[in-house]
Amino acid sequence: MGVWIDPKGDERSKAFATKAEALRYASGKETDRDRGDYLDPNAGKVRLEEVWARWIKSRTIDPASAIQYESKWRLHVAPTFGKRMVKSILPSEIAVWLTDLMTTYGPSTARSAFLVLNGCLELAAADELIKRNPGQSKVVKKPPRRFSQVVAWADETVEQIIEAHPERYRLIPTIGSAAGLRQGELFGLALEDFDFDEGVIRVRRQIKRLGQTWVYALPKNDKERVVPMSPRLAELAKEHIKTFGTKNITLPWERVDGAPRTHALLFTWGDDRALRADLYNLLVWKPAIVAAGVIPPPTKDKRGRKHYQADYTAGMHALRHYFASITLADGVNIKELSEYLGHYDPGFTLQMYTHMLASSHDRARQAVDRRLERLGLRLTEQRRSRPQIGTGYDEPDPGPGLV
Repeated sequence: MGVWIDPKGDERSKAFATKAEALRYASGKETDRDRGDYLDPNAGKVRLEEVWARWIKSRTIDPASAIQYESKWRLHVAPTFGKRMVKSILPSEIAVWLTDLMTTYGPSTARSAFLVLNGCLELAAADELIKRNPGQSKVVKKPPRRFSQVVAWADETVEQIIEAHPERYRLIPTIGSAAGLRQGELFGLALEDFDFDEGVIRVRRQIKRLGQTWVYALPKNDKERVVPMSPRLAELAKEHIKTFGTKNITLPWERVDGAPRTHALLFTWGDDRALRADLYNLLVWKPAIVAAGVIPPPTKDKRGRKHYQADYTAGMHALRHYFASITLADGVNIKELSEYLGHYDPGFTLQMYTHMLASSHDRARQAVDRRLERLGLRLTEQRRSRPQIGTGYDEPDPGPGLV
């Protein structure tokens, strides 16, 4: 029997087949204790589902993120690891699990599911249930963030989409393409957000779904921002407000049980309710992009319901890409564009839109040409200022015997 004293001063023991094994194990435990590396032999027997319950409670996140984390745990992490003792989870198992997720669901789902699993294992390591997090092993290859090359719609396509909108909602895609707001931010625009004196739109909120409830919330990344408003866009906004007015809409703030807030929204349904993304996409957006030739006309099932053939590239997010393309083409830099779009990091903006920047070869040629042109002008001026002798240059004295 191996016997040792743990960091709390309690006597602990464990049975072994031989006395030598028992002594070696007990000695190792006391060495770990003295170095501060002691780990309770029974700690790792805790199941991952118990750690998950503590981890999700420890997170300071908005309700929408909590719903996403719960979904990834329930659908992808728990079926494989939920009932497992944390000490039994191996790096190789995590690597295989990630590969399966990548193959079946793609990198985005794999990244989100890994975030949950890795968070639980980090907490287990911090609570000294395990010595180290197996998710951080070198054999576990994190799912990469891949950017498919964004293709911006042509001016004519955006114009056709705007024209295909009912007049009451025509300003929505107009602002989307001219200021780069997200769909939920467009739906949450209120009269107070338009500063016509300074020529800016203050993006302060979005309307988003939490389960079956819709709420006001801060824009994505919990980051308010200010976006330039062109004079023509300001005129169109004033015309819309004059024609359709605004409606006071009250929704809870951030949470289903959050404090109610009221804002004079620019865009509502005819029955004075806030716009909902699912209905807007079905009733307004998709018919408009059909009219513009972006997607084919819908088919109907046996019950007469319409089905549109549209993927994520045909969503309203494409208007943000259009905004990025026209601003970059006119010289707006990546840092400024990142601020206007509300991205968390200019590096993310650069990765997404780097192909829309002017060719680095072209910029290099133009820079060198400008430098050579200035240099050539200076050399020409220097030659003109020299005395004109013979060939036009001061010739050196050849010296005796060389004439």
